[in-house]
Amino acid sequence: MSQWRRDDFYGAIAVVADAVGFHDHIAELVQHREELLRFERKRGDGKLSTPWGQSQSSEIYADGVVFHSTASHGGFKLDRARNARMPAALRVAGGWYEEDAEWAKVATGFPDLFTAYERRHAEKTLRDYYPNCWEAIHDRFLAPGESVENDRRLFGEKHRHDWVVVSAIRSREKPGMTDCVARLGGRRNRGHERRFLVPSDEYVAGRFGFVIDEARHLEV
Repeated sequence: MSQWRRDDFYGAIAVVADAVGFHDHIAELVQHREELLRFERKRGDGKLSTPWGQSQSSEIYADGVVFHSTASHGGFKLDRARNARMPAALRVAGGWYEEDAEWAKVATGFPDLFTAYERRHAEKTLRDYYPNCWEAIHDRFLAPGESVENDRRLFGEKHRHDWVVVSAIRSREKPGMTDCVARLGGRRNRGHERRFLVPSDEYVAGRFGFVIDEARHLEV
């Protein structure tokens, strides 16, 4: 590992801060691969209609737990018995769990079918995107900073009466300024719009949007 360089890699699934972080990340992936060898996941025939189109391939994690891939998307299908065993807070009617975020519900409901690496990412995904489900499973409330979706909701509540930028572009007429379009609460696709000029060295979109200071930012 000491001789590896960036050019030795063709992709990435994480961002690390330094060499120590890189070594820890590789060690975690090695453990993940070793655990996968002990599972009995099998290829399925893949011939099934899914909510995302025709399944092109599938992987059987266990009886009644199958992951399907399509040309554009994918996800887990739990049969009726497996879905009934899911915690009520995680259960999706029909047993289809899409691959971007809902897969974390399956990993939380059946942790013995997933590696430690997968369970760790499932816990974070559930916390970020389904905070109510996470809280129900863990029987505690999430604090600010622990969940992306919770923080988005708190930002919206705090700034529902503020003008929040929904689009921005560097101004050609006013060098050094950014031309911003803002709506109340940052609502997309609806509501009255106002335009403001914000110094470019001050404008940072932020996690959920830039809040206009009407006392300082010039309306145009």
